[in-house]
Amino acid sequence: MRSLRFVLGQGRMLSRSAPTETTVPQLGPQLPPRLTQQPWHLLYSTGRDGFSLRTLYRSGARPDSPALLLIRDTEAQAFGAFSASAIRSSSGFYGTGETFLFSFCPELKVFRWTGRNDFFVKGDVNLLMIGGGSGRFGLWLDGDLHHGGSQPCETFDNETLSHREEFCIQDLEMWGLASPQ
Repeated sequence: MRSLRFVLGQGRMLSRSAPTETTVPQLGPQLPPRLTQQPWHLLYSTGRDGFSLRTLYRSGARPDSPALLLIRDTEAQAFGAFSASAIRSSSGFYGTGETFLFSFCPELKVFRWTGRNDFFVKGDVNLLMIGGGSGRFGLWLDGDLHHGGSQPCETFDNETLSHREEFCIQDLEMWGLASPQ
């Protein structure tokens, strides 16, 4: 077990991504304070678990576990999302105003909830969406976790997280609070 302080401070996420190693520690202060001392675990990694949204949903997070998604695209851009709720398949949007998007381009930029809508997270076997409004999603990932996209959205008033609105995923990790054994 690793504390979030270790994972976000001294440890590595997306360990093959040199730019991320120096910028990920900046995420720690952006998370809700109640979560910084909790035991966080790497629940899903495309390098270990393959490229599958279904597998990500079955990753072993507690139902009430927050989730930190870290993505690196094939252009070496690092970005992602934090959700105070577990990432799961759903028929509608769920989540709280603690949800946010972020990008390291080249410095950390965090895009918090605007209060304009509550389109935080929605997922099914073919698509995971974070943020939305007017037919645009702050972040979306396809069911094979090979492709994704990012557009400015009303939920977070974010910039495009990657250099392009559509991108190819090179690495993806999901960190969360593990289920009790």
